[in-house]
Amino acid sequence: MPLERRPDRKIGIKDVSREAGVALSTVSHVLNGTAPISQEVRVRVLEAARKLGYLAKRQRKGAIASLSTLYLAVPPGNLPHNDINLVSWTLLTALSRECERRGIRIVAHSGAPQLNATEILAGARAAEAEAIAVVFDDNPKLLKGLAGSDIAVVLLNGEDPTMSIDTVAPANRYGARLATEWLLANGHRRILHLTWRGRSTIMRRLDGFHDAYLQRDLSTDLGEVLCAKGYEPEHAREALRAFVAERGGLDGFTAVFCAADNLAIGALTELQALGFRIPADIAVVGFDGVAPGDLTQPSLTTVRVPLDALAAATIQALEQRLSGAGRDQPAARIELGCRLIERESGGSSIVG
Repeated sequence: MPLERRPDRKIGIKDVSREAGVALSTVSHVLNGTAPISQEVRVRVLEAARKLGYLAKRQRKGAIASLSTLYLAVPPGNLPHNDINLVSWTLLTALSRECERRGIRIVAHSGAPQLNATEILAGARAAEAEAIAVVFDDNPKLLKGLAGSDIAVVLLNGEDPTMSIDTVAPANRYGARLATEWLLANGHRRILHLTWRGRSTIMRRLDGFHDAYLQRDLSTDLGEVLCAKGYEPEHAREALRAFVAERGGLDGFTAVFCAADNLAIGALTELQALGFRIPADIAVVGFDGVAPGDLTQPSLTTVRVPLDALAAATIQALEQRLSGAGRDQPAARIELGCRLIERESGGSSIVG
């Protein structure tokens, strides 16, 4: 028999269990997001908790997993699973696993090649999604259009300079500084930063490269930035081939810090094709940590981005935003630390 809510009686998890007709453990898993639960059961438990007033009680404390459907918007170019989309694919897989673990349904956005705020909001409402996750696209017009919505939004792996929506990203600037400081500590002074004109996240890696020189009171002129046409390995090969031809060699550079593992793989290939020994003649360091770095010859030193943790932090940010206490809070910018993985291509200290 359904339980009638009385104002003089405290409602607890046992009451929700009886109302929904499920075990206590099932209610706990639904409310805390600690195990995969079917969509039908999850909705039933949340409806029972809402009816009894228990949902509002937990939401006021910011302690409930109320996200059941997530609308996922990703630029089409980031979706294919191939050797140059490893970061995208790995991050999206991690997000999918995290949602599966928590029993959250994902509805993927399908629309124009360029993400559009109006289309995304319409799709999210049609899917009855409580939240939207935008991945890789920090176009200001898109973010502005989403910021005014009554649906919770988080940007994963991007930046919002206006701080209008929550963002979750790796600490790109500090990760790049970490790698550059490691090279400087090992005796390198002339370091080439191989990058491309990418989004703001890539620009933060350039900032970190310069930060490391400034931290040691070294002139940033000792380092140099080499821009490739894009982030694919072949783009790195073309850029380095032209650089070596123009300078007649390495021009005193003893290390290359690449803004992505894709570029680092291309750098390894091209430098060796040109007759340089790695790391004896020049060290190579990447950034991302998803490429098969231990399968390259030599194995790739890189900055590892915590992709699984980024996925978990994205869901946590949305849960917090959906809680009663979180709806009126200012936008949060969440950055997770990266770790340097030392392998053969980075060498150790330079000789002489």
